[in-house]
Amino acid sequence: RVQPVDGGQAEEVYEPATGRVISKLLCSGEKEVDLAVQSAKAAFKIWSQMSGMERSRVLLEAARIIREQREEIATLETVNNGKSIFEARVDIDISWQCLEYYAGLAGSLAGEHIQLPGGSFGYTRREPLGVCVGIGAWNYPFQIACWKSAPALACGNAMVFKPSPFTPISVVRLAEIFTEAGVPKGLFNVVQGGVATGQFLCHHPDVAKISFTGSVPTGIKIMEMAAKGIKPVTLELGGKSPLIIFSDCALENAVNGALMANFLTQGEVCCNGTRVFVERKILDVFTKEVVKRTQKIKVGDPLLEDTRMGALINRPHLDRVQGFIKQAKEQGAVLLCGGDLYVPDDPKLKNGYYMRPCVLGNCTDDMTCVKEEIFGPVMSILPFDTEEEVVERANNTKFGLAGGVFTRDIQKAHRVVAALKAGMCFINNYNISPVELPFGGYKASGFGRENGRAAIEYYSQLKTVCVEMGDVESVF
Repeated sequence: RVQPVDGGQAEEVYEPATGRVISKLLCSGEKEVDLAVQSAKAAFKIWSQMSGMERSRVLLEAARIIREQREEIATLETVNNGKSIFEARVDIDISWQCLEYYAGLAGSLAGEHIQLPGGSFGYTRREPLGVCVGIGAWNYPFQIACWKSAPALACGNAMVFKPSPFTPISVVRLAEIFTEAGVPKGLFNVVQGGVATGQFLCHHPDVAKISFTGSVPTGIKIMEMAAKGIKPVTLELGGKSPLIIFSDCALENAVNGALMANFLTQGEVCCNGTRVFVERKILDVFTKEVVKRTQKIKVGDPLLEDTRMGALINRPHLDRVQGFIKQAKEQGAVLLCGGDLYVPDDPKLKNGYYMRPCVLGNCTDDMTCVKEEIFGPVMSILPFDTEEEVVERANNTKFGLAGGVFTRDIQKAHRVVAALKAGMCFINNYNISPVELPFGGYKASGFGRENGRAAIEYYSQLKTVCVEMGDVESVF
């Protein structure tokens, strides 16, 4: 259905590049959420009884459709999200690869046989959970929906997905693609809305699991709501990740890594390496090169092929990022480049939410810009002298989502990432997301894992069966 049965308030949806309203969002209320869950529950009965190979074929067909419609979906994503079309295409590629990966695993999901004394034996069954809820973020709307739905469906679950109210559009296309691919009607449902809709989902008695991507405060609330129903949760929350640049690094590669770690999707990436620790010996040369490269980043219309940084998600978020930069300067940071609002020459873009990518120098660990997640294109550079010192400072944060190391000394690289309290670490690269590798955080950055074989553990449950081949020996 397009119209919710209890259609709540309508909210305007904006195109970040132009500031224009592109649609009206009708929020799903309690009745609509219940209908979606009941629809998914009915589809689950069919889907969960299909073999892994049967589910695999449907997921492969969905992947094929996404791959075929890559350009159309990427354009949809860019219009609604503001990121460059260049990046959006990569997101869509990762999305269909995710479906293909879990299609490959679907047919191999199995328990194990355990031999017991006297010819008795036991075995385990890996079974689906039921109706799972996915709650997505606005920075990777389509990709996050695939990251959550692919393992869920591969394991035999149904899913009700709520995208961010800022980016409600492309996930609806995913639902249509699943239907075209042959999933049972209602297996993947989309409900729209904000906090209230999310609360109805989390409290619903027929929801078996919740997977959330977003901010720490919202993650805490979701965990509290899930606890009342003893529902398992996967939380992929925020970060303030360290990127450590040693003096023996390949400098050009390290600069590339720092740009990738800070300016993808206008800096609106949870695992960004925004605390860039640079060994003092190369601080000046590294900083000079980073500033030079940052100033060359082409900001503007995200639908143009040569644009590398589009528009931030909305005006309040742009103002928030600007506030962080202002505060950083007040606390003693030096603005090395960017940070100001940007108005493209094209008149149709004059109301878009643009700013120039920003590099801050003279930063210290106690500054707000170093401690808090900005979620914008703002890099903070901090000098360090020794390995022991930088590891301690890198771990001095409530977050633990990611971390990166650039060095030619491979022993040092492995030693440092082993010491980092972070769930996703990079050596001589940053912000690559192969679907084969688990993704998730430590500490306040959440728990549970997306992607890789690890995600199967969070979308299934084990049943143990003990079979006695002789008579029961009673102790009574």
